[in-house]
Amino acid sequence: MTATGIYVTSEGERELRERHQELLTRWPVPSERLRIPTREGETFVIASGPPQAPPLLLLHGSSTTCVMWLGDVATWAPHFRVYAVDLIGEPGLSAPSRPPLDSEAYALWLDDVLEGLGLSRVSLVGASLGGWLAVDYAIRRPGRVERLALLSPGGIGRQKAGFAVKAMFLLPFGERGRRRLLTMVMGGATPDARLATYLDYATQISRHFRPRRQRLPVFGDDALGGLTMPVLVILGGRDVMLDSRDTERRMRHLVRHATVRYLPDAPHGLRGHAEPILAFLRDSPVRGTRSAPHPEGTGRRQSDVGPGRAAP
Repeated sequence: MTATGIYVTSEGERELRERHQELLTRWPVPSERLRIPTREGETFVIASGPPQAPPLLLLHGSSTTCVMWLGDVATWAPHFRVYAVDLIGEPGLSAPSRPPLDSEAYALWLDDVLEGLGLSRVSLVGASLGGWLAVDYAIRRPGRVERLALLSPGGIGRQKAGFAVKAMFLLPFGERGRRRLLTMVMGGATPDARLATYLDYATQISRHFRPRRQRLPVFGDDALGGLTMPVLVILGGRDVMLDSRDTERRMRHLVRHATVRYLPDAPHGLRGHAEPILAFLRDSPVRGTRSAPHPEGTGRRQSDVGPGRAAP
């Protein structure tokens, strides 16, 4: 899919890229910006933390970017080499490619990302669509995933049809409708300053970006039951997009060693869980498992981004 296919206009694409770059200057810890060539096109990654620390890969949700981790990375970076990825086909700085979800394409793409980073085994943190991608990769490449932390992951419990109806009702109301819809996803009618900043960014994205329409494939019982690595799942009882009770039921039944935290009053857009995720990830620290670095030129490194203010 071309860039013009995922953005409403080329002007909107340029506006979102500029806003993304501006928000990256607020990254709260020293970082490197990497460009990794893959079979799906260039992938943008922002890396933080000690280079020889255990590797941790972050996969954000749909219709957002690696900016969603701005409030969490300062907790994880002292202990891990953290790689926050802009997913392909989303409104970040990576290629606009959207291969079929019901294929091995995304696992092959992540193979290329790990090769470009010189990694053979990592822990994964994924949210929503990123949670689906993390589970898909863990199922297809179990030997490459050390630990799996999932926030409101797709592909396990049922998707709620009612959310699509609400979206159809609210979107015709323009900016006000889009913001109301995003507030439902993130939770809270009176957001704090950090969430308000993120809602502004998400509203801007919704104005210029065409989200995926394909429903996330649901993982079968045998596939989920085959997960053997430690798994943490955090779910919100007020998730307007996914049936969290169904996700909880399937995970407890099929992945009996998984730790499942069900939060009755939490929304789909979970936030403020960096500390429990850190505790889970450090329970049995990942050794810094790295493959031979990819030949020179594969990952183009840009100048460091210095400490800044934490944002959404």
